[in-house]
Amino acid sequence: MRRRRALIGAVAGTAAVALATGAGVALSDGSSGDGPGSGPAGGGTGKVAVSTGYIPQPLLTDEAAAYVTVVNTGGGDAQLTSVTTSLSASATLHTTTGTTMRQVTALTVPAHGRLTLGTGGDHMMLERLTHKPGVGEKVTLRLHFTHATPATVTVTVPVRPTTYRPDTDTSTTDPDPKG
Repeated sequence: MRRRRALIGAVAGTAAVALATGAGVALSDGSSGDGPGSGPAGGGTGKVAVSTGYIPQPLLTDEAAAYVTVVNTGGGDAQLTSVTTSLSASATLHTTTGTTMRQVTALTVPAHGRLTLGTGGDHMMLERLTHKPGVGEKVTLRLHFTHATPATVTVTVPVRPTTYRPDTDTSTTDPDPKG
Protein backbone atom coordinates (compact mmCIF):
# COMPACT_ATOMS: atom_id res chain seq x y z
CA MET A 1 0.00 0.00 0.00
CA ARG A 2 2.86 2.37 0.85
CA ARG A 3 4.47 1.78 -2.57
CA ARG A 4 1.16 2.41 -4.28
CA ARG A 5 0.69 5.71 -2.41
CA ALA A 6 4.23 6.78 -3.27
CA LEU A 7 3.71 5.90 -6.93
CA ILE A 8 0.38 7.74 -7.10
CA GLY A 9 1.93 10.79 -5.41
CA ALA A 10 4.96 10.74 -7.71
CA VAL A 11 2.94 10.41 -10.92
CA ALA A 12 0.38 13.03 -9.96
CA GLY A 13 3.08 15.27 -8.50
CA THR A 14 4.85 15.55 -11.83
CA ALA A 15 1.61 16.78 -13.40
CA ALA A 16 1.26 19.93 -11.28
CA VAL A 17 3.28 21.89 -8.72
CA ALA A 18 2.17 25.18 -7.17
CA LEU A 19 4.40 27.73 -5.42
CA ALA A 20 3.31 29.77 -2.41
CA THR A 21 5.37 32.49 -0.80
CA GLY A 22 3.82 32.41 2.65
CA ALA A 23 0.32 33.69 1.90
CA GLY A 24 -0.85 30.27 0.74
CA VAL A 25 -2.04 28.75 -2.48
CA ALA A 26 -5.27 27.04 -3.43
CA LEU A 27 -5.14 24.17 -5.85
CA SER A 28 -7.84 22.74 -8.05
CA ASP A 29 -8.18 20.73 -11.23
CA GLY A 30 -11.10 22.88 -12.39
CA SER A 31 -13.73 20.20 -11.69
CA SER A 32 -16.11 20.14 -8.76
CA GLY A 33 -14.49 16.97 -7.43
CA ASP A 34 -17.80 16.01 -5.83
CA GLY A 35 -19.24 13.71 -8.50
CA PRO A 36 -19.83 10.02 -7.98
CA GLY A 37 -16.70 7.93 -8.16
CA SER A 38 -14.43 10.97 -8.34
CA GLY A 39 -12.37 10.08 -5.29
CA PRO A 40 -11.85 7.52 -2.56
CA ALA A 41 -15.00 5.46 -1.98
CA GLY A 42 -16.87 7.79 -4.36
CA GLY A 43 -16.69 10.58 -1.80
CA GLY A 44 -14.94 13.13 -4.02
CA THR A 45 -11.45 14.47 -4.49
CA GLY A 46 -9.61 16.61 -1.99
CA LYS A 47 -8.69 20.15 -3.03
CA VAL A 48 -5.96 21.47 -0.79
CA ALA A 49 -4.56 24.88 0.08
CA VAL A 50 -1.48 25.32 2.27
CA SER A 51 -0.79 28.43 4.37
CA THR A 52 0.65 29.85 7.58
CA GLY A 53 3.75 27.70 7.54
CA TYR A 54 6.84 28.22 9.64
CA ILE A 55 9.86 26.42 11.06
CA PRO A 56 11.08 27.34 14.55
CA GLN A 57 14.83 27.87 14.50
CA PRO A 58 16.10 24.45 15.58
CA LEU A 59 18.08 24.01 18.76
CA LEU A 60 19.91 21.05 17.22
CA THR A 61 22.00 21.10 14.07
CA ASP A 62 20.61 17.88 12.61
CA GLU A 63 16.79 18.16 12.86
CA ALA A 64 13.97 20.68 12.86
CA ALA A 65 10.18 20.68 13.13
CA ALA A 66 7.98 22.24 10.44
CA TYR A 67 4.38 23.39 10.70
CA VAL A 68 1.72 24.37 8.15
CA THR A 69 -2.05 24.54 7.92
CA VAL A 70 -3.70 22.57 5.12
CA VAL A 71 -7.32 23.35 4.17
CA ASN A 72 -9.31 20.89 2.06
CA THR A 73 -12.30 22.37 0.21
CA GLY A 74 -12.95 19.18 -1.77
CA GLY A 75 -15.56 16.52 -1.23
CA GLY A 76 -13.10 13.78 -0.24
CA ASP A 77 -10.38 13.34 2.35
CA ALA A 78 -6.79 14.01 1.26
CA GLN A 79 -3.79 12.24 2.77
CA LEU A 80 -0.52 14.08 3.43
CA THR A 81 1.89 11.20 2.78
CA SER A 82 5.36 12.77 2.65
CA VAL A 83 7.43 15.93 2.63
CA THR A 84 10.63 16.75 0.77
CA THR A 85 12.96 19.73 1.06
CA SER A 86 16.50 20.62 0.13
CA LEU A 87 17.07 21.55 3.81
CA SER A 88 17.10 17.92 4.93
CA ALA A 89 18.00 14.45 3.72
CA SER A 90 14.64 13.11 4.90
CA ALA A 91 11.40 14.23 6.49
CA THR A 92 8.86 12.28 8.50
CA LEU A 93 5.30 12.88 9.67
CA HIS A 94 4.45 12.66 13.37
CA THR A 95 1.45 12.85 15.64
CA THR A 96 1.52 13.62 19.35
CA THR A 97 -0.92 12.38 21.96
CA GLY A 98 -0.25 13.71 25.44
CA THR A 99 3.52 13.49 25.77
CA THR A 100 3.96 10.64 23.30
CA MET A 101 5.15 11.39 19.78
CA ARG A 102 4.94 8.69 17.12
CA GLN A 103 5.82 8.56 13.44
CA VAL A 104 2.92 7.94 11.02
CA THR A 105 2.76 7.16 7.30
CA ALA A 106 0.06 9.74 6.56
CA LEU A 107 -1.98 12.54 8.10
CA THR A 108 -5.59 13.06 7.00
CA VAL A 109 -6.94 16.37 5.77
CA PRO A 110 -10.70 15.80 6.06
CA ALA A 111 -13.13 16.80 3.30
CA HIS A 112 -14.27 20.40 3.88
CA GLY A 113 -11.87 20.56 6.86
CA ARG A 114 -8.33 21.38 7.87
CA LEU A 115 -5.17 19.82 9.20
CA THR A 116 -3.21 22.14 11.49
CA LEU A 117 0.36 21.09 12.14
CA GLY A 118 1.63 22.78 15.28
CA THR A 119 3.64 22.55 18.49
CA GLY A 120 2.47 19.67 20.67
CA GLY A 121 0.40 18.07 17.91
CA ASP A 122 0.79 16.78 14.38
CA HIS A 123 4.00 17.98 12.74
CA MET A 124 6.77 17.30 10.24
CA MET A 125 10.30 16.44 11.32
CA LEU A 126 13.11 17.47 8.97
CA GLU A 127 15.99 15.10 9.64
CA ARG A 128 19.70 15.20 8.80
CA LEU A 129 19.68 18.92 7.99
CA THR A 130 22.08 20.22 5.35
CA HIS A 131 22.65 23.25 7.59
CA LYS A 132 21.09 24.90 10.64
CA PRO A 133 18.68 27.50 9.22
CA GLY A 134 18.77 31.02 10.63
CA VAL A 135 15.86 33.21 11.69
CA GLY A 136 14.38 34.89 8.60
CA GLU A 137 15.66 32.24 6.17
CA LYS A 138 13.02 30.95 3.73
CA VAL A 139 12.68 27.19 3.33
CA THR A 140 10.79 25.46 0.55
CA LEU A 141 8.76 22.40 1.52
CA ARG A 142 7.10 20.10 -1.01
CA LEU A 143 4.07 18.35 0.48
CA HIS A 144 2.88 15.19 -1.27
CA PHE A 145 -0.78 14.15 -1.08
CA THR A 146 -2.93 11.27 -2.25
CA HIS A 147 -6.59 11.74 -3.10
CA ALA A 148 -6.02 15.42 -3.86
CA THR A 149 -5.60 17.41 -7.03
CA PRO A 150 -2.80 18.19 -7.68
CA ALA A 151 -0.97 15.72 -5.51
CA THR A 152 2.09 17.90 -4.82
CA VAL A 153 2.13 21.35 -3.23
CA THR A 154 5.23 23.52 -2.79
CA VAL A 155 5.20 26.17 -0.09
CA THR A 156 7.93 28.53 1.11
CA VAL A 157 7.97 29.09 4.86
CA PRO A 158 10.03 31.38 7.09
CA VAL A 159 12.28 30.29 9.93
CA ARG A 160 11.09 31.93 13.15
CA PRO A 161 12.74 32.33 16.57
CA THR A 162 12.58 29.18 18.69
CA THR A 163 10.06 30.87 21.02
CA TYR A 164 7.69 31.91 18.19
CA ARG A 165 4.05 30.93 18.70
CA PRO A 166 1.66 31.96 15.89
CA ASP A 167 -1.34 32.18 18.23
CA THR A 168 0.40 34.95 20.21
CA ASP A 169 1.87 36.86 17.26
CA THR A 170 -0.10 40.06 16.69
CA SER A 171 2.23 41.60 14.14
CA THR A 172 2.51 40.84 10.45
CA THR A 173 6.25 41.38 10.46
CA ASP A 174 9.02 40.77 12.91
CA PRO A 175 9.42 43.77 15.26
CA ASP A 176 12.56 45.85 14.91
CA PRO A 177 14.22 45.87 18.36
CA LYS A 178 16.08 49.10 17.47
CA GLY A 179 12.78 50.98 17.02
